[in-house]
Amino acid sequence: MAFQPNDPHLASHTTPPTVALPQRDLRQTARGQSVPVGAALTEPQDQSAAELARRYELLQRLGVSTAASEDFDELARDMAEKAGFLYGFVNFFLEEQTFVGLHQPPADSGHIIVGRTMSHDHGWCPEVVARKKALPLHDVHASPRFSGNHVVDAVGIRSYFGAPLIHDSGTVLGTVCVIDTSRRPLEEARRIRDIVISTGVQAMDLITRAPVR
Repeated sequence: MAFQPNDPHLASHTTPPTVALPQRDLRQTARGQSVPVGAALTEPQDQSAAELARRYELLQRLGVSTAASEDFDELARDMAEKAGFLYGFVNFFLEEQTFVGLHQPPADSGHIIVGRTMSHDHGWCPEVVARKKALPLHDVHASPRFSGNHVVDAVGIRSYFGAPLIHDSGTVLGTVCVIDTSRRPLEEARRIRDIVISTGVQAMDLITRAPVR
């Protein structure tokens, strides 16, 4: 995940600092919110219109909402607590990264508070979707490839662990991930990675037996 200072994605606050990520205008349906196939698309190079259409088609067929979900929020919280991380996400890759599950520090904690959507242009989850396998970054500064990210400066993130949400059909719906402002010892990387991968399996179980709350 990454967040964008000095643009409309960031709202100016005092305590706590808040990253107000933009909310998408979604069409209400009986089970939540969705966007009709064929809507105007503005996608980065790593996500084609066909991939996005397949995601929407699959979510519609499974009866899964793209709205925030209590079940996914609980999964994100459980994952973050088990890993010992400040933030946890269940993330659908739609026109924007859409956090149907979100866990973060309390509003009075002094940590950055984030919204439910984020551009495809930032963060490490796009890499997870592209590679279709987990990405463990115990210290984002350990690799020049991953250290140059807006989230490092805007939120001070030092560690990221993400895993893809892959349906049996092969469609990658998004990711689950945790982020934190502290780096993690390398010897903890396998344990945290396994927690995130296990949460991805649980999220796909929820998705395939929708509806979720």
